[in-house]
Amino acid sequence: MLRPPAKFCRNCGTAVQMRLPDDGDTRERAVCPACGTVHYDNPLNVVGTVPVWGVDGEQVLLCKRNIEPRWGKWTLPAGFMELGETTAEGARRETDEEAGAQIDMGELFTLMNVPRVGQVHLFYRARLLSDRFDPGHETIEARLFREDEIPWDEIAFRTVRETLQHYFADRRAGRFGLHVFDIV
Repeated sequence: MLRPPAKFCRNCGTAVQMRLPDDGDTRERAVCPACGTVHYDNPLNVVGTVPVWGVDGEQVLLCKRNIEPRWGKWTLPAGFMELGETTAEGARRETDEEAGAQIDMGELFTLMNVPRVGQVHLFYRARLLSDRFDPGHETIEARLFREDEIPWDEIAFRTVRETLQHYFADRRAGRFGLHVFDIV
């Protein structure tokens, strides 16, 4: 479900109006009638990693969520990208914050458009430098899983499930590629 548009102008606090901006835009936007500021609602970026351990990456690190949504479910370390960081920097930060894991960043692995919720999810492959973790407050437990141990029925998000399925399929095939797709 998409976020509701802004109700008040971030610049002057006046109630905004939903209308076409005067600049030729073709979409209705939240426009401030007092100062003319156009408030754009754009997708949020969710960034994270597929941190793996072992000679051939047979184990994947998952985090058990200590926050809503999906409290108590398993996920890859990921979260919303912050202003001023690249997608890779955000993915590394989220991996440290959620799992306390030290990693060697790899290539972008999955890019998923999730228009229903106004998000784009990007996961990078990463190699764990240690099998010791220090989870942050958003994580109940951080743990390594082999493919046959993954709690598939307890995965928090479809984007995580799809990313894990692509990871293990690519691992079996002996080559990793970039997977770009839409979740509708």
